[in-house]
Amino acid sequence: MTRRVLGVLVGFLITATFLTPTAAQAAEWVPKTPPLATPWTSQVSPTNALPEYPRPQLQRPEWQNLNGVWEFAGAPNLNSPPIGRPLAEGVLVPYPIESALSGIKRHEDNMFYRRTFTVPSGWNGRQVKLNFGAVTWETRVWVNGRQVGTHTGGFDAFSFDITSALNGGTNEIVVGVHSPIDGSRYPIGKQRRNPSGIFYTAASGIWQTVWLEPVRAANITRLDTTPNVPASALDLVVQGTAGQAVTAEVLSGGQVVGRQTGTTGTSLRVPVPNARLWSPDDPFLYDLRVTLGSGDAVTGYFGMRSLGKAMVGGVMRPLLNGKFVFQSGTLDQGYWPDGIYTAPTDEALRFDLERQKALGFNMVRKHIKVEPARWFYHADRLGLMVWQDMPSVDSIDEVPNSHANYESELRRMIDQLKGITSIVQWVPFNEGWGEYDAGRIVNLIRSIDNTRLINHNSGSNCCVSDPDPGNGDVIDDHHYQISANTRLPDANRVAMLGEFGGLGRRVVGHEYQPGAGFAYGALYPDEVSLTKRYEEVIKQVQRLIHTRGLSAMVYTEPYDVENEVNGFYTYDRRVLKMTEARVRAVNLGVLAVARGTAVSPDDVVSLRVTTSGYTDRYLRHQSSLARTDVINTDLGRLDATFNLRPGLADAACFSFESRNFPGQFLRHSNGRVRLDVNNGSIAGDATFCAREGSGGTALESFNVRGSFVRHYNEGVYLARSGGPNPWDSAGSFAADTTWAVGTGLWRSGADLPLDQARSFRVTTPGFTDRYLRHRESLARTDVVTSTSDALTKADATFVVRRGLAEPTCYSFESRNIPGQFLRHADFRVRLGTNDNTDLFRRDATFCAQQGTGGVRLESINELGTNIRHYAEEVWVASNGGAHTYDNPASYNQDVSWAVSSPWAP
Repeated sequence: MTRRVLGVLVGFLITATFLTPTAAQAAEWVPKTPPLATPWTSQVSPTNALPEYPRPQLQRPEWQNLNGVWEFAGAPNLNSPPIGRPLAEGVLVPYPIESALSGIKRHEDNMFYRRTFTVPSGWNGRQVKLNFGAVTWETRVWVNGRQVGTHTGGFDAFSFDITSALNGGTNEIVVGVHSPIDGSRYPIGKQRRNPSGIFYTAASGIWQTVWLEPVRAANITRLDTTPNVPASALDLVVQGTAGQAVTAEVLSGGQVVGRQTGTTGTSLRVPVPNARLWSPDDPFLYDLRVTLGSGDAVTGYFGMRSLGKAMVGGVMRPLLNGKFVFQSGTLDQGYWPDGIYTAPTDEALRFDLERQKALGFNMVRKHIKVEPARWFYHADRLGLMVWQDMPSVDSIDEVPNSHANYESELRRMIDQLKGITSIVQWVPFNEGWGEYDAGRIVNLIRSIDNTRLINHNSGSNCCVSDPDPGNGDVIDDHHYQISANTRLPDANRVAMLGEFGGLGRRVVGHEYQPGAGFAYGALYPDEVSLTKRYEEVIKQVQRLIHTRGLSAMVYTEPYDVENEVNGFYTYDRRVLKMTEARVRAVNLGVLAVARGTAVSPDDVVSLRVTTSGYTDRYLRHQSSLARTDVINTDLGRLDATFNLRPGLADAACFSFESRNFPGQFLRHSNGRVRLDVNNGSIAGDATFCAREGSGGTALESFNVRGSFVRHYNEGVYLARSGGPNPWDSAGSFAADTTWAVGTGLWRSGADLPLDQARSFRVTTPGFTDRYLRHRESLARTDVVTSTSDALTKADATFVVRRGLAEPTCYSFESRNIPGQFLRHADFRVRLGTNDNTDLFRRDATFCAQQGTGGVRLESINELGTNIRHYAEEVWVASNGGAHTYDNPASYNQDVSWAVSSPWAP
């Protein structure tokens, strides 16, 4: 926050008036007990219910907060407002009526709120506006018995001019609200009258701040701010009374740095010289002061940044300030056990975002909800990019009578939020829920705001999604365990992983409904196992960045929500369920891989050319010399695959060992990159350090600093830009020295004999007389010796085949039951008949890697797992996962198998 913004906020807090009901109002607020109390629940009272000025982008120095205790009653309809009639219950505004903090804690389809107020004498001569942050869904308002306005929509702010209805003393407000929730007529997001599973408790009635403010007859209603980085300016449209003269000033540190004049409703270009650009690493905000000729004046803020998309390293990528920045975020649903849709305090609202930033994320997907303006202010200030979802209607399939309401609220959401710096993407649909005319909706959004990417349907690969219209900017997959590859980007759209993860852990004493918590997969028993699994899943994301062109990830989720227990934090925000330092480290590792300052975590890697027009070529060795080729043969794939090793001269850097010539490394010699045997003298020449490239990794020589591995006319050289050699030419130097380091074209790091029978012996000390075998279809280990019967020997023999799902890995066919292969199902390894489905092929494919005294057989679709023997049974197991067979004790030995001559040739 700049000092100027802080000063304005402090000034507003000083001049604000917080009202509580007069003695004549008999209703009392009686808080109910929430299912879980947050650290802020006890801080809420009638005198401090969200006292902060609610609209940081359009601030006025005088205002009156109407949050506090109102009278309340349910009603059969809204036709008979209780004008002049006290209501029996007390409700604490602005907490939704289903919440414990409201004091009501039940749902009503129809309801009335009532309170009184007086207008400060200093407001005389000006108009008075009554403002609502948000109310679900239909709102009718009466002041002193006179209806002053109506509104429909649950997520947008609205105002009424109540000047003509005021009297000189005590004034009465009655607010009627209709909120049927499950009517399928309007957007409600995940609210349900009868919550269960992934749908949650409703949030009806007033759920954001209500306040009064005095304005001039000619006044400002909205500031539409669009940073224009190329022009070093802010493009500003001041919405309000037509034809008014406008003066707009941009301030930094309290000093005016740019000024422009114009009129309301027209575009002003306000200079911002030498602009300091907003980013997650430097979330700098400018202050804005706008004054009308009438004297109406407001302050606000904005960040200077540019958004877009472009080919970077041969891949369509999202851009921030002209550079590819990987978007790493969480699926933030905005629910609270005490306030449901409404955070108990502003500190709580800020906490969620601060903790996500602390965990190493740079983005938040605001999932099927629109937050109050102060949430976006905190995101802007903290430097968290935001994907903004449109709340869905209460339907999985399209409900035609909802279309008009949906589109009206979509327009208003974008109009109100398009000045938010942190928002980088609009998401109108999720997994096809209520999806219709997606191509037209994309065009509608673009007509309102063409500055951001549009994700037509997050999770368009699943569920009830309609056919892809193709005119959005994003290809968005939901893969919770990432058991299959994400789709590739295309020439016009970026590839994003819109939801994944969902790893769960119950924490006793912090459950919404004890024992009922669920996750999107296994539940993990403790912090260590959950953190380890998270690290494995995130490593797969790292692999996808350059192997599949992935540009963003959204992890489910930052905190538990009701009975979903897949958060980093429990629902009450009291317990962090993973180890913060390890989560942060692996998350920052994702950003480093995307920048190029780190590389894929794979055992074996390949290096793809990123220069435009040559992105189908890979670095390979041929006759010992390094070159680039289009790869389409097994030999080419092997030549283009390298074991990634710690640098021979510096373990903080890397060396690349030939996959098919072990002991030989890429090194430079007389400017040329080639393979050579590590004879102890090549360490410096064979060590390269990862540097940020142009959409990938630049490999700087360890011992010739300033020189990089470059492809030039199919050859590969050590080059220095502007140096004396032909391969030092400056043209396309940055692209030619940038490599997309991804999963090896040859996935296995160890070789097995194709189409030959082999047996697999346990290597764990004390059990080395046991072999992998099948019995009654299940895999297990048994002692097998030369005296064993023929059936046992045959059961312990498998024919090594090319991987059914990946030809550079392996599948294992039963020697005595041809056509049946080892596969895993529910983690147990067993025999199964190849039904030629994609699932079977993947379950039956394992990549061979170097193990501890043997070969490790790694599953390609159950992340981080290997074939392991445990208590005689055989599983695909992770090291320290959720199950008993994931026990870390002797894990490395248990997953290593000695490949031996077959018991049954």
